[in-house]
Amino acid sequence: MGYAVVLGEALVDLLDSERDGERVYRQAIGGGPLNVAVGVARLGGAAQFVGSLGDDVLGGRIRAFLTAADVGVAGAVTVPAPTTLAVVTYAGPEPDFRFYGEPASYGLLGPDDLDLALLEGADVLYCGSIVLLQPDTLAAARRAWSLAAGLRVFDPNVRPRLLHGPEALDGLRQVVAEFAAGAHLVKLSAADAALLYPGEPVEGVAAYLRELGAATVVVTLGAAGAVLAAADADPVRVPAPKVDAIDATGAGDSVMAALIADLLLDGEPDSPAGWVERVAFAVRVAGLVCEKPGGATAMPTRADVDRRFPA
Repeated sequence: MGYAVVLGEALVDLLDSERDGERVYRQAIGGGPLNVAVGVARLGGAAQFVGSLGDDVLGGRIRAFLTAADVGVAGAVTVPAPTTLAVVTYAGPEPDFRFYGEPASYGLLGPDDLDLALLEGADVLYCGSIVLLQPDTLAAARRAWSLAAGLRVFDPNVRPRLLHGPEALDGLRQVVAEFAAGAHLVKLSAADAALLYPGEPVEGVAAYLRELGAATVVVTLGAAGAVLAAADADPVRVPAPKVDAIDATGAGDSVMAALIADLLLDGEPDSPAGWVERVAFAVRVAGLVCEKPGGATAMPTRADVDRRFPA
């Protein structure tokens, strides 16, 4: 088994919560790609995080957190900027993110900062999320994408509050098409699909991304499971287990983590039925994540998943 390189952001979430009858903000290490890297490691895969970290105490905590989670940080660079904060509020279990910090500490990784040997040796390369809105890191992601010798996976992980005007959305839509065209796997949420391709059913979005060149597409549907479009088969729906969800932070990231971990362990499935099994496991992982607060800290092991959802 080789390793996955996860290129993207790491930041600190401030989670709106209550303690002793007062509203407080609980600090949690976060960022979608960081959650993915931690999830891969928790599920038995080897992961290397590639991104930029602030030069403050919070950036040091992120680096220490990744190291303690057995995620490699050889490709993580420290930059002269304070760590970006995301204030997270909730409507039920669904999180809403507002970002603070300029310049964005996570968006300062440039093409020349990449460890080329680390990238070229990876069995899986993940790119995506809000770093794609930052020119330097988008350029780094494009270079990494072009160098990848293994499987390429992509997740737009759209954050509407960072898209300022229709031009920004059009630009992101072009970036999504660019990366999807060369992807072995694309994962996005139903909310991502609705924002990028308004009025289109999720099955249609999955089919469209496959037409662009993506080999396999998974669209997560929250409690309803996921839509899978693989090979030449029609898109199918994969149901999710019923859970007592309290916090959906990191749920989509855990789906991607599970899919990457299985790609590292067993490679690409050789049939649509094999993909259905992979996605069914991934939505069970997400269900377990939703039963705990936080993102990265809620990522389970395979044993955790088996105990919660016995065969």
